[in-house]
Amino acid sequence: MRLLPWTGTDGKPCYLSTDDSDSLLSHLADDIEAAQLASAEQVLAGARAVLNDPKSGERAVRFALTRAVESLGDVLRVAVSRGEGDAR
Repeated sequence: MRLLPWTGTDGKPCYLSTDDSDSLLSHLADDIEAAQLASAEQVLAGARAVLNDPKSGERAVRFALTRAVESLGDVLRVAVSRGEGDAR
């Protein structure tokens, strides 16, 4: 069972049950995971810039932290999906 990079309408995890890594849904999940990882790289760079700027205000820091938390959740989900993390 592959953990997919999205949740159902109820917020619960979605899984794909197939041995066909060439299926349309597998490719879609791969593409979304790649986009999530690329986004996380951009968020990390932005958060570093905010933290390195002594003039950054509370609003900028909160925004950077919020986005970083979202991205960390996505990256952990990709790791679990790829068998490199724990589903806790």
